[in-house]
Amino acid sequence: MKLNLTAGIIPSLNVSAGLLGFFFVKTWTRFLENCGLLKQPFTRQENTVIQTCVVASSGIAFSGGFGSYLFGMSGRIAQESADQPSAKDIKDPALGWIIGFLFVVSFLGLFSVVPLRKIMVIDFKLTYPSGTATAHLINSFHTPEGAKLAKKQVRALGKFFSFSFLWGFFQWFFKAEDNCGFANFPTFGLKAYDNMFFFDFSATYVGVGMICPYIINASVLLGGILSWGLMWPLIETRKNDWYSAELSPKSLHGLQGYKVCKDPKMALPVDGSPPPKTLTVSYDDQRRTQLFLKDQIPTWFAVAGYVVIAAVSTATLPHIFPQLKWYYILVIYACAPTLAFCNAYGCGLTDWSLASTYGKLAIFTIGAWAGAAHGGVLAGLAACGVMMNIVSTASDLMQDFKTGYLTLASPKSMFVSQVIGTAMGCVISPCVFWLFYKAFDDLGLPGSQYPAPYAVVYRNMAILGVEGFSSLPKNCLKLCYIFFCGAILINIFKDVMERKCKKFAKFIPLPMAMAIPFYIGPYFAIDMCVGSLILYVWGRINKAKADAFAPAVASGLICGDGIWTLPSSILALAGVKAPICMRFFSRATSTRIDNFLGS
Repeated sequence: MKLNLTAGIIPSLNVSAGLLGFFFVKTWTRFLENCGLLKQPFTRQENTVIQTCVVASSGIAFSGGFGSYLFGMSGRIAQESADQPSAKDIKDPALGWIIGFLFVVSFLGLFSVVPLRKIMVIDFKLTYPSGTATAHLINSFHTPEGAKLAKKQVRALGKFFSFSFLWGFFQWFFKAEDNCGFANFPTFGLKAYDNMFFFDFSATYVGVGMICPYIINASVLLGGILSWGLMWPLIETRKNDWYSAELSPKSLHGLQGYKVCKDPKMALPVDGSPPPKTLTVSYDDQRRTQLFLKDQIPTWFAVAGYVVIAAVSTATLPHIFPQLKWYYILVIYACAPTLAFCNAYGCGLTDWSLASTYGKLAIFTIGAWAGAAHGGVLAGLAACGVMMNIVSTASDLMQDFKTGYLTLASPKSMFVSQVIGTAMGCVISPCVFWLFYKAFDDLGLPGSQYPAPYAVVYRNMAILGVEGFSSLPKNCLKLCYIFFCGAILINIFKDVMERKCKKFAKFIPLPMAMAIPFYIGPYFAIDMCVGSLILYVWGRINKAKADAFAPAVASGLICGDGIWTLPSSILALAGVKAPICMRFFSRATSTRIDNFLGS
């Protein structure tokens, strides 16, 4: 949730879930064994089922739209967007309707792809890099050699978890206000800081940088340099020519319009490279296939489940969102299984989930269909939520089926675990979001600790869907076309080079990753590149150790910083503020402040 409400970049946490599942349950079962209460060993299949449940639960924090479409419906975000909001286009968060909404839309994706699991995993032999990497990790834990390494990995995770948590605690003392503290340190000077180029000492994004491949981090940084280093300063010089100088900086008709009319991606692939040879599994594909097909989930059950839940959802959603008519929902559910298959297939090839892209398609389609006069903005955002939940959970389930295939886990158990985890997420994620929402009054506001940047992006897209392209500032659409065509050409060139010269292809940046900092700035890209630098230097010194321990170290950094959010939220709710405000001023400003205070 913290990742969702800050920069919106969410790495795959499958590996972290597998590692933590092993650690906690192994500790518990060892305690029971010492007490003479347990004789059964903890198996890789149980480890896989636990990991599936945890990932399904935490995945709702992304597909639930708490940092995008769902929060974009609120009056707070409407005030930050380009339109003059009316009551029919606003729905403020409330715990009751959010939980109800998630329960009626989050399970459809699970039933939509169950009949296709054999085609995806066995016939097409899709890789599903995150699922495969997680399976290798879990298999390695449950061998004598792997168990020893797992202990060391968990110890490393614990150390960096503690460091990250304590570092967050230490930073809190210097952050009495939003613009205070280490997170606002002008690392490269005040001018660079004004253009969002600074290192904000975030352990979270250093850890994310260690998980994501080098090309992702380099692409994000390149996108930040291109946008905040070149484009936005140049476009700002065209004020009064391309757009009115009197417009608010947040107006879609001004500079903001150029920033949001990109296609940012919210989820990044992680490196799915195989583990060291010492950790490879010894089971052959024939045994895996035999077990995978033996424990079948009947097709009729999946189809019936989809139809029943779709019927309940179609009847229920218009009561939550009156602007979202039942026939809009019916059309979405008719198209969703095809798009869920496409997303699951693409995820199997590249580890990219295009859930947000399909959600944007629903925004424009349903928003334009409903029209501005009939609450098209809210209808588009709600339709985005329906579509994103379906296609996101579908790809997550297929990733887990791949993990289960490689660990000889029962597909039925995997499916049931996914259902249980999804149900847990439908309650846990809204409660966690509610904690943020109540603890931080500036949640969603630019420059705050939790700006939720994609909430205003999604709302502006919904406005664009109902108003049309004529509302954009001068040359904005032309720039969109240029960047759209440029992205396609770069991807085609990268694909061609992958076949002809792989050594060169790995240096070609990814347009999707480049798009992320266009709106929120490159500061987090610097953090991620620091993570890459740490991993690179570590790999040069001791590659085997880096390969074995880097995921654990990165997970510790991410988890520790994330867990610190809980006590910091409690302190904020209790009205406890940090005692120190550490700010940075230029020498001239500092002199003026001293003179003012001295007088």
